[in-house]
Amino acid sequence: MHASQIGRPRAFDAEAALEKAMTVFWAQGYEGASLTDLTEAMGISRKSLYAAYGNKEDLFRKALRRYAEGPGAYVAEALRQPTAREVAAAFLAGAARSGTMPGLPAGCMGVQGALAAGGAGRTARDILTEWRAHGQTLLRDRFRQAVQTGDLPDSADPEKIARYVMTIANGIAVQAAGGAACEDLQQVADAALRNWPPA
Repeated sequence: MHASQIGRPRAFDAEAALEKAMTVFWAQGYEGASLTDLTEAMGISRKSLYAAYGNKEDLFRKALRRYAEGPGAYVAEALRQPTAREVAAAFLAGAARSGTMPGLPAGCMGVQGALAAGGAGRTARDILTEWRAHGQTLLRDRFRQAVQTGDLPDSADPEKIARYVMTIANGIAVQAAGGAACEDLQQVADAALRNWPPA
């Protein structure tokens, strides 16, 4: 960094711009979001985008982290619930709420971001597959803990339960993207948990 640049503020709010990029990727997916779409939404030039965030893939990763800390923060909150059933209930309710928030794209960025990705979107598809798998691993580990503490029976399969909860949540996200209301999606979540734990 040159001495003349030390202490010089950026010409834009990096966090606000990242929030805008998150919304573009969430609404249009990785492949559908062009650099022009991104720079226009973020209010910056391509040069500023590359200088502040790296390439499109780097920006996507940062936007996904922003999503996980913002609209997707329900995952961390759910994992802190005292019982396995409450973890699953909070996880599914969070999926329903975050996928239907006014003023934001419908569905889940982690599901929508690469559903229709072609060759150019393979990287994003791989990033999101890994991201969803990490979420499922967090659920599995939490359900293993529930077995160890007696909250779930010894016969419970934490891997299967985590996959079940994640599959319901992903389905909720797809339904939300199709226009389903939060209340309707919450009814789906409630129905999914009527027989707990899933056999």
